[in-house]
Amino acid sequence: MTTVAASTLADHVLVGARPLTPAEVVAVARHGAAVEIAADAWTRIGAARELIERLADDPEPHYGISTGFGALATTFIAPERRRQLQASLIRSHAAGTGAEVEREVVRALHLLRLQTLATGHTGVRPVVVETYAAMLNAGITPIVREYGSLGCSGDLAPLSHLALAALGEGEVRDRTGALVAASDALADAGIAPLVLEEKEGLALINGTDGMLGMLALALCDLDNLLTVADITAALSIESQLGTDAVFAADLMALRPQSGQAASAANLRALLADSPLVASHRDPAVCTRVQDAYSLRCSPQVHGAARDTVAHARTIAERELASAVDNPVVTGDGRVESNGNFHGAPVAYVLDFLAIAVADLASIAERRTDRALDRTRSHGLPPFLADEVGVDSGLMIAQYAAAGIVSELKRLAVPASVDSIPSSAMQEDHVSMGWAAARKLRRAVDGLARVLAIELVTGCRALDLRAPLQPGPATAAVRAAVRAAGIAGPGPDRFVSPDLEAATALVLSGAVADAAFTTPDKRP
Repeated sequence: MTTVAASTLADHVLVGARPLTPAEVVAVARHGAAVEIAADAWTRIGAARELIERLADDPEPHYGISTGFGALATTFIAPERRRQLQASLIRSHAAGTGAEVEREVVRALHLLRLQTLATGHTGVRPVVVETYAAMLNAGITPIVREYGSLGCSGDLAPLSHLALAALGEGEVRDRTGALVAASDALADAGIAPLVLEEKEGLALINGTDGMLGMLALALCDLDNLLTVADITAALSIESQLGTDAVFAADLMALRPQSGQAASAANLRALLADSPLVASHRDPAVCTRVQDAYSLRCSPQVHGAARDTVAHARTIAERELASAVDNPVVTGDGRVESNGNFHGAPVAYVLDFLAIAVADLASIAERRTDRALDRTRSHGLPPFLADEVGVDSGLMIAQYAAAGIVSELKRLAVPASVDSIPSSAMQEDHVSMGWAAARKLRRAVDGLARVLAIELVTGCRALDLRAPLQPGPATAAVRAAVRAAGIAGPGPDRFVSPDLEAATALVLSGAVADAAFTTPDKRP
């Protein structure tokens, strides 16, 4: 997916100076921005490592430093076996299976683990941080598999696949996307494979980085899609002869929900100066008392989704300010076990977003269906067909939207309410946050496609209202759609390419840009 132009994002991101923002995650993960380690991070990294090395020499066992892991935490490991211990941890935990995870997700995972390493709370050597930064900048993307994380003790398997590549083992994609051996990719980039010392294996794999990276990407996508949802709703309202009176600011103020107010403001702006809307304001011309819920309640539904995204952003920003590892090196020089790797906070909002996404798509599909039904569209031809009976118009486009919405409802079932114990009951409650993130990615893609179908439908319906014309904002959107080669009314043609082109237009940000010529015009 791509919803933010690379030109609007940083071309490099400073790591270890302060918490990253979701936009910075997107810049590196999706648009290939380079990373640089903040100068003051090296002092923290070095101090933490000195503490780990002192504890490694202590005859008393310290978890993750001189012991085994998980259910084997009571097993003392002799110094001469600890390198093997660390390498064995990575190899054994790189147990993912299934399809390759998308490049942008792996890069987000990689960046967020680097950010935690740079906090100085993990105890790794500076060379580990340097290697992870160099791999990102070289465009080396380790192969991470779809299944393997339970979202507790962090995203263990995905992070282990990343660490395995840093050891020069396994496979990666290079900058061109070619599949190559990790050892060859490192050699070509002039990066020496890591040999892990005490504590470093754990430090590389304990964290919520995968689910958090996918959350940051989803927030970026949804910022755009929420605006597009308001735009496609405006197209539907206008072309179905709906009223904009219900979106008045004083009516919105009676229910002071911030997201609702923002969506209503968008709708007012999008429908402003519309001859189509003005054509039926006179009660003598239009005798309808109220529009259907899918038209009239658009800001209430869209606004609730906006508020859900705002809440998810708060959780994401807190997590981006976190140093998730176990054990963790504290600011006062202690090494303490903890449970901060549990993914529950992130998993919950990932599931919450999936619910909001499903409902956004559901109301959009209902608006689309109304436009195609001659008994409810107020004068539009059945299915917006050219020659009714011979042509089917957009009949089956609505089927596609309905099929997607049905799937989105299934994807809205929370993953975070599930838990399967692991590690011989040591890890007896897990978050399933990785699974929540994976299904949200599919849901966001589905939402974009449902909105694209409403976009195509609404623009064709506007054309069929001629000689009445839409307002300036919706006319600009229609012009952008037509400029992309998406056909208006006429005999039946191959519909799928139009829907794919419309989806690309939605995801590119071009629809939002056409409707709101400057970002500051968007509430």
